Amino acid sequence: MTERVVGIGAGAKELATEDMILNIGPQHPSTHGVLRLRLTLDGERIATAEPIIGYMHRGAEKLFEVRDYRQIIMLANRHDWLSGFANELGVVLAAERMLGMEVPVRAVWARTLLAELNRVLSHLMFLGSYPLELGAITPVFYAFNERERIQAVMEEISGGRMHYMFNRVGGLKEDLPYGWLDRVSESVAETRRKVPDIEDLILGNEIFLARTRGVGVLSHEQILQYGVSGPIARASGVDVDLRRDQPYLAYPELPVKVVTRSAGDCHARFEVLLEQLKVSLDLADACVERLRSLPQGPVNQRLPKVLKVPEGHTYAWTENPLGINGYYLVSKGDKTPWRLKLRSASFGNIQVLREMLPGQLVADMVAILGSMFFVVGDIDK
Repeated sequence: MTERVVGIGAGAKELATEDMILNIGPQHPSTHGVLRLRLTLDGERIATAEPIIGYMHRGAEKLFEVRDYRQIIMLANRHDWLSGFANELGVVLAAERMLGMEVPVRAVWARTLLAELNRVLSHLMFLGSYPLELGAITPVFYAFNERERIQAVMEEISGGRMHYMFNRVGGLKEDLPYGWLDRVSESVAETRRKVPDIEDLILGNEIFLARTRGVGVLSHEQILQYGVSGPIARASGVDVDLRRDQPYLAYPELPVKVVTRSAGDCHARFEVLLEQLKVSLDLADACVERLRSLPQGPVNQRLPKVLKVPEGHTYAWTENPLGINGYYLVSKGDKTPWRLKLRSASFGNIQVLREMLPGQLVADMVAILGSMFFVVGDIDK
């Protein structure tokens, strides 16, 4: 057997080794669902990485084609189960655009408020679960306490905790409950007071800094090549946010602050998520104040018993909590879409792992995976 001398210490030697194939998953606590990674290892370092998806595939796009536009909303809010309300928006916005339908002002502002509350819920989940994957138990209790606070107002208005089903083509399911805006203000204010506790607990932790700073760096070029979007892209200096750049709902009238970082590592991604949480809380407050000033009025449009969308096509995209979510709708004038293609945020984001992981230590793989903030249902659709 041959030996090769390596430059570790004085005269240290290492036996020649062969590459090892290691499967991570398809069940693993840091993958946020059923994902499999096929790694080739050279000692403790990753030589190649292949994300293998499809373990949760449900054929959502084909199911869209045999459901009418009311039923599609129920299916659409499930692929990213942390962003149910945001997922619904793309479908109704596409259908309304094809119908030439104008949504009541109260519904526009209420949709914007609910979208930002949903963003807060999604971010809190990852702000709590990511440190947990690195061995820090306490932050998840802080984050989930605040999640429950926001969940309470979302559950009150919609009756759901994950799958809200509150959007409708033409507006919302029903008007806001009496006193609900006051309860939203209280919840948002209390959550804002608690966010510094989460920040102090995690960001200044020496172990957290050592595990995340300079680890899993994603370059600006890789972002553009793979179509990565959302907080992950902004952590690498890509200053893009549809709420500001191609505004929809009430965002043209709101001061949307886009949070970016330049490092592109695990720590930068976590920082962006934390800062975006604060921005969403501010936007929610602004929406509440505007809704208080609006006169009472309808929150939806009357629809025919059988809703048919005119022939044509359109693309509606929104800035979901995890990145850009888009629906390409093609209609032949029937009550079901001829084609409804879903562009989910996590699908594009996870593909870049094949370039991020090679060269990294196996011990850093969990830190990198967790910092990608994906939901596997959003990949497999």
